Amino acid sequence: MTYETIKQNEDIRTYISEADASLCALGYTEHSFAHVTQVAEKAGYILQTLGYPERTAELARIAGYLHDIGNLVNRIDHSQSGAVMAFRLLDKLGFPANEISLITTAIGNHDEGTGVPVNPVAAALILADKSDVRRSRVRNTDLSTFDIHDRVNYSVIRADLRINEAHALIKLKLTIDTHIGSVMDYFEIFLDRMILCRKAAEKLNLQFKLIINEQQLI
Repeated sequence: MTYETIKQNEDIRTYISEADASLCALGYTEHSFAHVTQVAEKAGYILQTLGYPERTAELARIAGYLHDIGNLVNRIDHSQSGAVMAFRLLDKLGFPANEISLITTAIGNHDEGTGVPVNPVAAALILADKSDVRRSRVRNTDLSTFDIHDRVNYSVIRADLRINEAHALIKLKLTIDTHIGSVMDYFEIFLDRMILCRKAAEKLNLQFKLIINEQQLI
């Protein structure tokens, strides 16, 4: 079973779509196929670049694609409910127990409220998820009614997550329009996420740096 197989599964696609519909009703930013695909590919990139086995990188992609299905149940504790849902889906699809364990552990630990980077797949998922900040995630089209989450995401003109050639450093480099959202806005809602990213990087023997408008902040 592969990442591409998971992406084509109609049941999984329905759960992702309906979970995002629930978040849309609650006023959250986009958590649909654009988000989960980007997270999946970033998580795979991280482990592949660091020389982990290709199957481990593939499991990280699968975890990334499935990580937000728990929003179908409720936004609160969505990482834990998502892990339970993923367990059932993967077991039904015939994944072996060791792979189900890695994927569900990663999903259950991706949220900054309760998450811990307990293994490399979990660490890669955290970094991939928390670095997805972009204008296209904002659903609200009326700038005058933006809340702080809308402002921060909409202000991001460019976001890049890259590992350096020495495989010692991972950098999240953001270019933001400070006329829309400030650096302080970013830290107000994302500080806990950035602390979790630092811990995730350390699990992968990397140093984490956050750079906003060419200024290093972490």
